[in-house]
Amino acid sequence: MATDEDFVLHSLQEAHEKSPRYDASVEEMLHFYEQMLLIRRFEEKAGQLYGLGLIGGFCHLYIGQEAVAIGLQSALDSDKDSVITGYRDHGHMLAYGIDPNVIMAELTGRQAGISKGKGGSMHMFSTEHKFYGGHGIVGAQVALGGGLALAHQYNNDGGLCLAYFGDGAANQGQVYETFNMAALWNLPIVFVIENNQYAMGTAVTRSSAETEFHRRGTAFRIPGMDVNGMDVLEVRNAAEIAFKHVREGNGPVLMELNTYRYRGHSMSDPAKYRTREEVQDYRDTKDPIEGLKKALMEKGKTEDDLKAIDKNIRKIVSEAADFAESSPEPDPSELYTDVLVGEY
Repeated sequence: MATDEDFVLHSLQEAHEKSPRYDASVEEMLHFYEQMLLIRRFEEKAGQLYGLGLIGGFCHLYIGQEAVAIGLQSALDSDKDSVITGYRDHGHMLAYGIDPNVIMAELTGRQAGISKGKGGSMHMFSTEHKFYGGHGIVGAQVALGGGLALAHQYNNDGGLCLAYFGDGAANQGQVYETFNMAALWNLPIVFVIENNQYAMGTAVTRSSAETEFHRRGTAFRIPGMDVNGMDVLEVRNAAEIAFKHVREGNGPVLMELNTYRYRGHSMSDPAKYRTREEVQDYRDTKDPIEGLKKALMEKGKTEDDLKAIDKNIRKIVSEAADFAESSPEPDPSELYTDVLVGEY
């Protein structure tokens, strides 16, 4: 016999399944299409620049996962809400509408970069946009996200924190400590597991006893949602439901976004743990950009309309690469700035 608690834990999923896709206008769909295409072309260019040696260190591309960031962040209140993520962070920054020039400049370690060229690929911040990184320690951003949510609650500012992490980070102990505190203190936070199936190179079935990640909050009475992360309209619909629940003072939500990265974990990963046929199947049958393109054409948009958008996006990305390559590197004195907090 189902109890009230059982209903609460499953009610958001039930609401999502009743009408799983966001009823977007053609204008909204075009905007989502442009944003996802910008992430795709930007990341492709970043991969090229990495190959040329213009980007150093680690570089984790977001190709294939575009619908997650766009679907979720398009539903946020940019004046109130905060976002924190791991080291696959370029896509999230672009989803926030942050200038591609300063993101590419950061990737290439230039003074004009959003972290003054000192953060690189993995550590991008924009306090102006309430975007708090970009973190290299697996799962660490979840605990920090709990702190951001506590600040929203303490300041009574009406905001929520969107905390992204991956299927690999989902097995970190600090994640569960944060689940417990968030539920205990009724914090305004949405935990988002971007389940791209392979963590740093190990399939979820080989690393996780419970592969239905949206169930992971059940022990803490956190309702879970299982979402197709390859469909931007489904992601946006789920976001509307989850964010409403949190904003009404009901505490945290755990969302599992089932997605797929086309490239390896990082640029140094040849991804030999999966077959080319598997990757190609995702590209051919589940690609988030191609899926939305098909929906737009059903609404009357032509191939030429969408090609014009792609041409413009490629121009923006090319200009961002040129801007980055022509920008100066940080002055050596920058080594000694931003080390300590000046004031609290």
